[in-house]
Amino acid sequence: MPRLVGPAVSAGRLSSKDQPELVVDELALRPWLEADAPAIVQAYRDPAIQRWHARSMTELEATAWVRSWNDRWATETGAGWAVVDSAGLLLGRVDLRRLDLLEGTGEAGYWVAPRARGRGVAGRALRAVADWMFTEIGLHRIDLEHSTFNEPSCRVAVKAGFVLEGTKVSSALHADGWHDMHLHARVNDQAR
Repeated sequence: MPRLVGPAVSAGRLSSKDQPELVVDELALRPWLEADAPAIVQAYRDPAIQRWHARSMTELEATAWVRSWNDRWATETGAGWAVVDSAGLLLGRVDLRRLDLLEGTGEAGYWVAPRARGRGVAGRALRAVADWMFTEIGLHRIDLEHSTFNEPSCRVAVKAGFVLEGTKVSSALHADGWHDMHLHARVNDQAR
């Protein structure tokens, strides 16, 4: 079926570039490395990460997960970064786990390792990725969802400029049952 409008972002806009390293204060956001697998496994042992992300990971799964980010970049379906400190210690993750260049949209996700919480890591990393995606790639909108019970995630979203748009009722299955999910979004002000 023919579209009456062209793509919001041209194909190749992401995959024609090497994934950048973004620097925010003392944080570096870099592409994932297979060597990150043990630290990822350790992060997914954290009860809070397990609660909100509803999963754990073995080292083999973590290695496959890292490799999947290279594939997502190449196919322009996602983009993920490891958030590390100046010594290279993994502090968290931030990503666009879903990316649709035709529509000009993405869906953000993040977590922070327990040792790095309370330092603004997630908010700064999320803002940096959103800014880069808007400025360099030309995305129009980035959505973000979190459980309504996850108040820290709500604060991160707001601090990163993601406006709370509403609540999706009984939208995500967690270990303790179905959760309502807050929907936040940030729109590229340059594209309006």
